[in-house]
Amino acid sequence: MNSDFTLAVHSLTFLSLHPDRISSSNAIAESVSVHPVRIRKILSLLRKHDYIASREGTGGGFIFTSKPSEVTLWEIYKITSEGALQPKCPEVNKKCVVGANMQSVLFSIFLGAEEHLGEFLNQYTIEDLVNLVKQKQEVPLD
Repeated sequence: MNSDFTLAVHSLTFLSLHPDRISSSNAIAESVSVHPVRIRKILSLLRKHDYIASREGTGGGFIFTSKPSEVTLWEIYKITSEGALQPKCPEVNKKCVVGANMQSVLFSIFLGAEEHLGEFLNQYTIEDLVNLVKQKQEVPLD
């Protein structure tokens, strides 16, 4: 799994914790400790899929426009990481029975693994993560 998934989930959770205010990419980047350009790339993807909206200019930023209870981690995985579990196979000897078939064999196994991952991630929503974060928090959110 790549870090885009983690950054997207972090961003949506951050925005969900602040539902009544627009948050800048700098604020989100500071929360996740990455460069704002990296966060803007993820936010652009989330905006493209209608999870968030943006406003440009002074006082601009991003706001979560979906219902946190309806956005599953599997949805976010599919737009950020689908196929990431597939093994990368090197060039092989096509004359060898193993070399000629290993990629397709591994592909089918990992496709099944990704389906199981999807079933698991589909059980969790952004609202669930917000609640888990709130349970872990020791200092009240502003």
